[in-house]
Amino acid sequence: MGSGQTRIAVIGCGGWGKNIARTMAKTGCLAAVVDPSEAGRKAAAEVAPGVPVHATPDAVLQDGTITGVMIATPAETHYALACRSIEAGKHTFVEKPLTIDLQEARDLVERARAAGRVLMVGHLLEYHPAILKLRELIEGGELGKVRYIISNRLNLGKIRTEENALWSFAPHDIAVILRLVGALPIQVVATGGTYVSPNIADVTITQLLFDSGVRSHVFVSWLHPFKEQKLVVVGSRKMATFDDIAKELVLHDQRVDWKEGQPVPVKGEGVKVAFDTTEPLMAECRAFIDAVATGRAPITDGQSGVRVLEVLHAAQQSLMTNGQPTPIARGVIEPRVVVRRGVELAGSVGDIGSRP
Repeated sequence: MGSGQTRIAVIGCGGWGKNIARTMAKTGCLAAVVDPSEAGRKAAAEVAPGVPVHATPDAVLQDGTITGVMIATPAETHYALACRSIEAGKHTFVEKPLTIDLQEARDLVERARAAGRVLMVGHLLEYHPAILKLRELIEGGELGKVRYIISNRLNLGKIRTEENALWSFAPHDIAVILRLVGALPIQVVATGGTYVSPNIADVTITQLLFDSGVRSHVFVSWLHPFKEQKLVVVGSRKMATFDDIAKELVLHDQRVDWKEGQPVPVKGEGVKVAFDTTEPLMAECRAFIDAVATGRAPITDGQSGVRVLEVLHAAQQSLMTNGQPTPIARGVIEPRVVVRRGVELAGSVGDIGSRP
């Protein structure tokens, strides 16, 4: 897809935004980059040489040749920026989480629907070729009936002060789990610990219960001695593991059989499963390019962003009540979350370059 056919702008060129800008530049569809900070504009010039760089989004939103906008800014700016983008007639991509407030996310979905524009959320892991292959194995019955899913995202890395570990790390894992199970959970339980900054949980464990009987837990922490990003899916016939650090997807011929009335573990060999080597971010960017060009919603559309937010808000509610089970009830679960709020956007994007 060449730039003559599809022109897309990136708003925000901080730590992750510059990766999006760099990747979009490779596709030939990057029309402009926006960042209010000198550092962000310098980064844009480095990763996308020759592409126009602006301090505010005004020129981009007023440019009728730019048909898509990718927003990679702090979460508290997402709603206002996305509203402006949709109002300007642009197909709109928003980094995860779609918004902070659940009702605002639903409002964005409705605004995009009414405007006839695509709304996409950046659930990157759903475009990982290993996850796509894992979905294929599950849907093909290779694992049998899915029983339990475990996801660990751990590291001793950057410690946030504007959001907790649940909101920073878990959206990726929750998005994948919802996709693999194919449903929303009926109940969420979350517990955690705060050790560095007041009221900012550094460690959380979130348990999801689905009406099919499937259970899942998501363990996230930025206070961990080693880096781990691992997904385990336990099925009735086989098990599968995806290690995102080792870049390995393994199918394990392991299960539990019954002999003489007793459960007996069957331990077979693990076999590595080959998957495509496409960079997940490139796959995600191309999915947005295709959505802009065709008007067709991608798999991570606005509604999928709302579903992830419903789980995140339920988890936050449970976390704030020391692990009380919280049911998923659309339109009901809207607790306050521990993040920065209140950025006003009037003709500029505010402080969009500060968050990596």
